[in-house]
Amino acid sequence: MPEPNQRQTNRNPNERPPAHPGQDHGESNHDAPPLSGRKAILALAGIVLLAVILAIVGIIPRLRAEKNLQNRTSDLALANVLVDKPTVGEPSQELVLPGNMFAYVDSPIYARTDGYLEHWYFDIGARVKKGELLATIASPEVDQQLSQARADLATAEANAGYAKQQASRYTDLLASNAVAKQDTENFVTQAASTTTQVKSAQANVQRLEELTGFEKVYAPFDGILTARDVDVGTLINAGAGTTGGHEMFHMDDEHIMRVYVNVPQVDSPSCTPGTPADLVLQEYPGRRFHGKVVRTARAIDPTSRTLLVEVDVPNGDGALVPGAYTEVHFQLKVVRQSLILPVSTLLFRQEGLRVVTVVHDDKNGDIAKLVPVTIGQDDGRVVQIISGLQPSDEVVQNPPDSIVDGEKVRIVRPNNGGVPGEHPEENNQGGQGPEGGE
Repeated sequence: MPEPNQRQTNRNPNERPPAHPGQDHGESNHDAPPLSGRKAILALAGIVLLAVILAIVGIIPRLRAEKNLQNRTSDLALANVLVDKPTVGEPSQELVLPGNMFAYVDSPIYARTDGYLEHWYFDIGARVKKGELLATIASPEVDQQLSQARADLATAEANAGYAKQQASRYTDLLASNAVAKQDTENFVTQAASTTTQVKSAQANVQRLEELTGFEKVYAPFDGILTARDVDVGTLINAGAGTTGGHEMFHMDDEHIMRVYVNVPQVDSPSCTPGTPADLVLQEYPGRRFHGKVVRTARAIDPTSRTLLVEVDVPNGDGALVPGAYTEVHFQLKVVRQSLILPVSTLLFRQEGLRVVTVVHDDKNGDIAKLVPVTIGQDDGRVVQIISGLQPSDEVVQNPPDSIVDGEKVRIVRPNNGGVPGEHPEENNQGGQGPEGGE
């Protein structure tokens, strides 16, 4: 039987000896081998990477929310503008202006002789023909002067006849040297002088006969008597105006009416002779009186900057009367292309009239640009732009007074279905707050 020591030596050397019954668990762990340095570094790197990932996951959404908030704040700070393109004007346009109506011939009638009114034959509103007797003036003084002038003429003719006989007699006697040559020359000269006196007396008689002819006042043309300022017994003084004369009658020829219109300078090139023009009067609703431009003053009034234009309108039925107010509708041909804008698009600045347009810049976005313009016709609702704009320009509607040239703006799209000026993508964020959270 082998010895115990011998049995122990025969045990497998790789076999771990059994634990001692009295040895605790801690002592066995203390005998475990330590971790290597490479494993420790990998473990530390994993912890750092995990921390970085967690930080990124927490910081990036916040940074993104702050960026969105900054962009939205900058976007909301932009002025909201509604834009539209101007409307191209028609090749012809109707220009409506006030006009003053006058008779084709308008004439006051004055007396050419002194006296008093003996009789008048027509009153206001009467239609008279040329040459009809309107009134009779009694002029006793003129009649007496005519009688005296005729007597003076007879005396001058008698004196002239006697002087002529004496001159003829002395001329015959001079041939036989019976009288002196000087006496003959005196009688010849006297005969010539009296002949001149006869002509002077004849002219005076003719003048007074014409004055007595003016005692009858006749109509100078076919027309209507629009005023009668005298009555029977009225003292009449010859002359007119400041010379002391008093207007007796007033006559108008109304078969054609003259209408005078002041056309603005900007429309004057289109308002030429032959341009159609219609009259509209409130007392004749739905009716238009057709006429045309017959002449212009061909000079701009420096005070009103307008061109005086005359429109002739036939008045066969006598519906139009002198002195009436009328609206004149001109059918003007457009000399140059015009654009139509609402009046609300205009900005009145110290440097002049301006219109705000929006231009797109790839770098800065939409930029407001103040454009100087020249306006034409303005009816209070829309205005005609004759220079400064192009049909493709986007014009700001109702621009704010504070807008300046070069300012960044945001174009409002009326069909967004959300807040004016809000972009569609902002409308679809599902209620996210400025921080990006729910």
